[in-house]
Amino acid sequence: MPWIVGFFLWYAIPMVASLWFSFTDFNLVSNEPTEFIGLDNWAKLLSDPEVRGSVMVTVRFGLIALPVAILFRGHEEEGRETFRALFFMPSIIPFVAAVLIFGGVMNSQIGWVNKILELVGIDGPRWFLDRTFVYPALVFIGLWGVGNAMIIFIAAMNSVPASLYDAARIDGASELQSFRHVTLPLISPIIFYNLVIALIGLFNYFLVPFVLYNGSGDPGGATNFYALYFFRVGFQFFNMGYAATLAWALFVAALVVTGLLFWSAKYWVHYEFARN
Repeated sequence: MPWIVGFFLWYAIPMVASLWFSFTDFNLVSNEPTEFIGLDNWAKLLSDPEVRGSVMVTVRFGLIALPVAILFRGHEEEGRETFRALFFMPSIIPFVAAVLIFGGVMNSQIGWVNKILELVGIDGPRWFLDRTFVYPALVFIGLWGVGNAMIIFIAAMNSVPASLYDAARIDGASELQSFRHVTLPLISPIIFYNLVIALIGLFNYFLVPFVLYNGSGDPGGATNFYALYFFRVGFQFFNMGYAATLAWALFVAALVVTGLLFWSAKYWVHYEFARN
């Protein structure tokens, strides 16, 4: 009963209310009464250049960030526990603090990344001020928090029976063939899980550009992600009716993409105890 009450109070009722707001001109600071405007907000969403731009920003970043998957498999390597611990430890640090630290570390004038590049004769880029380098910089920051995914991948890869690799080696399979035909099929459920989590994180990507640029979308709109645009409409322009429309559009898009991913799973995700 407490869970049901909490679900309706904090999830179901607010979602229904936000859906209703998407058909109104509700404004937080306006003295005018809220009016029902039908599908005007949805029509505006389809023609809004800011929406198209923010979607493209999110997609471009996703095409760079999602393929960055670090797979580690070690059984005999010396120091592997220390190496894994060093990768996992940053993920327990508050991410806002990490973003602020990276803002200084990758500063184009005083950051030690560019200072190191100068030592080898390379002029460091303006990481957070150049549209060309801002996405690699954001991906680099994102690697700070891959510890959870790494531990899951390591556990999955180390759970593959060694006898299967021995059998593949006897059959003449190379390391690459063993990885393709033994490792990948057996860890495909973990790949699927991490892919779903990564996609949901991409749809909600907000914290890093908000902390670095105070929600401005700089440089030149390159960090105006969809979630950031939704925040600006709702909490800077106070246009809650249109913000609710943006939120529901994001919910529908995430639902469709996730649904397609689950549908595709039957073609490439292999479960050990799956029924035929």
